[in-house]
Amino acid sequence: MAGWEQLQETVRLELLQRMEEGCQAGSLTDKLAAAGSDEMKLMEVYRELMELKVGEDFPYREPSGLAEIRSLRPDGPRKLDARWSPAEWRDKFYGAWLGRSVGCALGKPLEYWDYLYGKDGRPGWQNIELWFQGADAWPITGYTPEHSRAEKEYGLGLSGWSFTSTRETIRYMESDDDIRYTVLGLMLLEQKGLDWDSWDVGKLWHGNLTYSQVCTAETQAYMNFARETSHMHGEKPADWPQRQERVRMFLNPYREWIGAAIRADGLAYGAAGYPELAAELGWRDASFSHVKNGIYGEMLNAAMISAAFAEQDNERILEIGLSEIPSTSRLASDVKRGIDIGRKAKSERELVSTIWDQFSHYDPVHTNNNAALVAASLVYGGNDFEKAVVTSVYGGMDTDCNGATVGSIMGAKLGAKELPASWTAPLNDTLYADLPGFHPIAISECAERSYQVFLKIRKELETQEQQV
Repeated sequence: MAGWEQLQETVRLELLQRMEEGCQAGSLTDKLAAAGSDEMKLMEVYRELMELKVGEDFPYREPSGLAEIRSLRPDGPRKLDARWSPAEWRDKFYGAWLGRSVGCALGKPLEYWDYLYGKDGRPGWQNIELWFQGADAWPITGYTPEHSRAEKEYGLGLSGWSFTSTRETIRYMESDDDIRYTVLGLMLLEQKGLDWDSWDVGKLWHGNLTYSQVCTAETQAYMNFARETSHMHGEKPADWPQRQERVRMFLNPYREWIGAAIRADGLAYGAAGYPELAAELGWRDASFSHVKNGIYGEMLNAAMISAAFAEQDNERILEIGLSEIPSTSRLASDVKRGIDIGRKAKSERELVSTIWDQFSHYDPVHTNNNAALVAASLVYGGNDFEKAVVTSVYGGMDTDCNGATVGSIMGAKLGAKELPASWTAPLNDTLYADLPGFHPIAISECAERSYQVFLKIRKELETQEQQV
């Protein structure tokens, strides 16, 4: 019945999710414990959980509708003045794709329990430190070493999902969900332009992703969507808004986790310099599988990536990102805390340890804690690509997601020519995405295609402005 996890664990996570949303669980904690693995009893607990109301004393306002979100956002520049030559634009698009690949590849081997959750009382960031020290590769100035003395001394390991992203094996950007979603965003804009919604996202996934390629919220939404559509009749039903609610809510306690936030890039590239539009595209995409802060995470990242094509100051980029999400949300509050931590940190170690300590109440693949680490890393890293990306990965939690997001922003801001060759050269301008037509493909070709999509969208927007 449940997709990503067994039903007992799914309902346990739903209990935590409802409390994070501002509900009082009351006796349901005990009722869940008493249910054991009995599916009928577990589903009764689940139904009661979903009927809970957010407490009146909950200090946040967190809608999921676009109009409601926009009514609660701060003032901001909805469009930026970016006047680059075609060569400069191309360099920025290539930088964004390269930067995302670099950050993802650095973090991919570290997307492992020891660094997500910590081990033996040590936080995840400390285990990363031990791994690199045990390989005589500290501080981090290159990709993750394949072996370390920390294997025997501390029982640490690397992810079994990574095969060719270590220092010894890297020759290209290997397939990863963080990169697949970037490609899917590009495909969606190439196929549909700006004429699409969350229904089209579901169809795109079912047409291009296998069930084994999706995780957490995406797994649940992928499976739920199969109950709401048909291979024979693929047109959007008139009652899609009601069906969409079932797709993103049913047995989906991951609806505020990081899955949507990592899907922003391919869409944001097409809206470079238009942060409001980028955030809207992020909202359309995220609404398929997420609600509230899960949606805001993609909107935040989309607006920041879009802004990075025009702005040069990381704090300004963060400010623009925050201007597209509700100031009344937990995410806005947490990102602001991350910014403050980044400003005050005297070292990478101080930064990552403070983030870990202050946000450990979230699951390590939640939107908010990882967004706080991204924000702190951008503030701390400034114009230094390596410093920003390495800090975001050093912090543990969702290492490849955070490295990819920071790398994308820094790459769009700096351009490919300014990225260190020590990080970009090992990729050999090659991506394997496990998607039709993108396995393999030159990273530079992806960048050029994003640039062409951007030109079409910009022309469409300029035409609309002239008609008003």
